[in-house]
Amino acid sequence: MDDDKTPFPSGPDGGGFWWTVEFGLAASENRAWDEERLTDLAALSGALGSELLDEADSVVLRADYRATGDIGGLLRNLRGLAGSFEGVELRRHYKTESRPWHTQHIDAFPPLDVGRSLAVMAPWHKGSGAVGRIPIYIYPASAFGTGYHESTRIALELMEPAIRRDSVVIDVGTGSGILFIAALKLGAARALARDLDPAVMSEVRRNMELNELAPGLCDLAVGNLLDGVEARGNIVTANILLAPNLTLLPEVRRVLEPEGRAVFSGMTETERAVFLPALAPAGLVPEREHRIGGWWGCMARMG
Repeated sequence: MDDDKTPFPSGPDGGGFWWTVEFGLAASENRAWDEERLTDLAALSGALGSELLDEADSVVLRADYRATGDIGGLLRNLRGLAGSFEGVELRRHYKTESRPWHTQHIDAFPPLDVGRSLAVMAPWHKGSGAVGRIPIYIYPASAFGTGYHESTRIALELMEPAIRRDSVVIDVGTGSGILFIAALKLGAARALARDLDPAVMSEVRRNMELNELAPGLCDLAVGNLLDGVEARGNIVTANILLAPNLTLLPEVRRVLEPEGRAVFSGMTETERAVFLPALAPAGLVPEREHRIGGWWGCMARMG
């Protein structure tokens, strides 16, 4: 293993050396959930490239970071972040010779058609999407929700036909802002977005700017689920995990207009059996379900 203080040069284009760091997680019965947690860790840690590897009894994340003269600071930050992901451990680190991550990073996010009329793409692909589709520009960064994950696509495809010109969208756990941004570009009148992580606020604003949306179109703030939200909306979106979705349910009727719809995603197919029975006690009725690659979501209305 390399000494934590060993310096390695890095050219103006980020060439030279990269630090490769491996994280391990003991495999559970829910492999999709294991992979999602490690993918989130890679994004939140600022990895410029990553891959998941399956071992007999564990899942390994191999992530690459730009070289610096002091790997010690990077490792301290990574160990601290990994500590918030139960069961994840930093296994080892080593230097990697020059890799064209700039090109790989660009190629990793090609334009992606979603639903009937949307095209999700990174800003460097502007103008290359399918003719006739509405482009949703999202900069791939640390916030959850680039549009390439199945759970985000599920939420977008459930939400799309429900948007009307006068719709007010309430986006819970907004992440990158992709859901409310898509809603506004589909014609919604305005949005309210909340996220527990203050770090995503600047990314959401950047993504709004990429999509040429005025800041005043969204009431954006740090907040836990619907705590303190007094506004009412026609659409509530929540692309979050099972536990916060369950916590959110009792509050949905309070903010949802009588003819409104609520979209829930971020759950696996196996979690469907837990979430669906919880709708009725919250006064909601499932209206439509959607599955992609082992992930599941649903749209519900007032009961």
